[in-house]
Amino acid sequence: MVIEDLIGETTECEKKEMLEETKPKSWLKSVSAFANGIGGTLIFGVTDNEELVGIADSKYVSERISEIIKTRMDPIPQVVLDICENEGREFVILKISPGVETPYYYVADGNRIAYVRVGNQSVPASAMDLKRLVLQGSNQTYDSLTSKYRYEKFAFTKLRSVYIKRVGKGLEECDFLSFGLMDTNGFLTNAGALLADDSPIRNSRLFCTRWYGLDKASGVMEAIDDKEFSGSLVSLLQSGEEFIINNSKKRWKKTSSGRIEMPDYPERAILECIVNALIHRDYLELGSEVHIDMYDDRLEVYSPGGMYDGSFVQNLDTDKIPSRRRNPIIADIFNRMNYMERRGSGFKKIKADYRSEVNYKEGLEPKFYSDHNSFWVTLYNLNYSVPIEKDTKLAIDERELAIDDKKLAISERELAIGLIKKKCESVNLTNIMTKNIVELYNISENNLVFGRKDIADFLSFSYSNAGYLISAMKKANVIAEIKGKGKGKYIFKIIDN
Repeated sequence: MVIEDLIGETTECEKKEMLEETKPKSWLKSVSAFANGIGGTLIFGVTDNEELVGIADSKYVSERISEIIKTRMDPIPQVVLDICENEGREFVILKISPGVETPYYYVADGNRIAYVRVGNQSVPASAMDLKRLVLQGSNQTYDSLTSKYRYEKFAFTKLRSVYIKRVGKGLEECDFLSFGLMDTNGFLTNAGALLADDSPIRNSRLFCTRWYGLDKASGVMEAIDDKEFSGSLVSLLQSGEEFIINNSKKRWKKTSSGRIEMPDYPERAILECIVNALIHRDYLELGSEVHIDMYDDRLEVYSPGGMYDGSFVQNLDTDKIPSRRRNPIIADIFNRMNYMERRGSGFKKIKADYRSEVNYKEGLEPKFYSDHNSFWVTLYNLNYSVPIEKDTKLAIDERELAIDDKKLAISERELAIGLIKKKCESVNLTNIMTKNIVELYNISENNLVFGRKDIADFLSFSYSNAGYLISAMKKANVIAEIKGKGKGKYIFKIIDN
């Protein structure tokens, strides 16, 4: 073991000149913090200025360290003591493993204090830190806890419709139990509550702002666009994507075989950032929401809660970060819908998407930053300050000067939905009935033949409720019966005859 390789006071290593037997708190607080976090190492025999002075009686010091830990720590963390010799001097190396019975307390004078690591310091755990440590020590996560909300009181229309689109099969009631979204008594877990259409978890919201200029105080105007979204995590994801797309541009240039698209931000990178922010955020942080802030030259995604293991992402190799999930049940359902992977490769994907773009250059690589309570991702606008090449029509704003097939399809769907709502309103259908009709259209659009059984499967309705919905759609004149497909088969007809 090379002692110099361990020296350097970081979040994983701390040095002590000697063992302070009469003031054990000076080093036991670090033992507590390391055990409550990702583990770490204490080196005895090194001064603050990294001078290698060694320990006079390393065997005695090792024995005393072991005895003090056993009497002053509760529970006793798993540690390994080594004696290392370097240039004739001996050093005691105390390695503390990440604990599985958190929180680990320093006990003295009738007090019990748990410590956590913040940067290169060990500080007393806050009330919120203790909640996290208790959950961790009981092998539970926030999203697995049973809530006070019953399954039958909430609708999951958005989750069901997206699930069937992306997975190819419906989401059954038994799936809610097997996926960990509710318990055997019919109560939703926090994961289930977060995925309900009208999520009762107040702090599950998304704030989106398109600022004018390069910061939040340009002096001309504050914001160009400002939205607040609530509801199912699936709805928040889609709303966040839509907000960014609506407030960014897409350039293109012709090639001999077609054209090359050059978006301000790669769509896959946008998706990864929002998915990570919603899934891995710390929902114990009350009064804090996910934020998307867009500027002329960049966008920033903020989520409450730092790295799950307490490390700082800016100090890590983001190509090799192992997967540790704060909310594994939510992560699992998003994985089933192919929004993310279990391998934890989100950082790598975001960077790879950027590097594959035409206007990518050094200095535009996405940046990741975290502290104890927060996580930020910065995506840079690939087209910012890139001149327009008029002779090749480089950088034409596709939304204004060209027809983008994808956006055209979105516009047509939005127009169709608007017409459906207008027709429903003309025959005085309720808001709930109108919402169900729109949701069915989002699933089927104009090209899917459906009947009462299909509606029951798509929207998790009873057969009788599916029949009522068909009657309402006939009344609003938004569907037409199809002959030759069997009895009671319909298709949406949006354009008036």
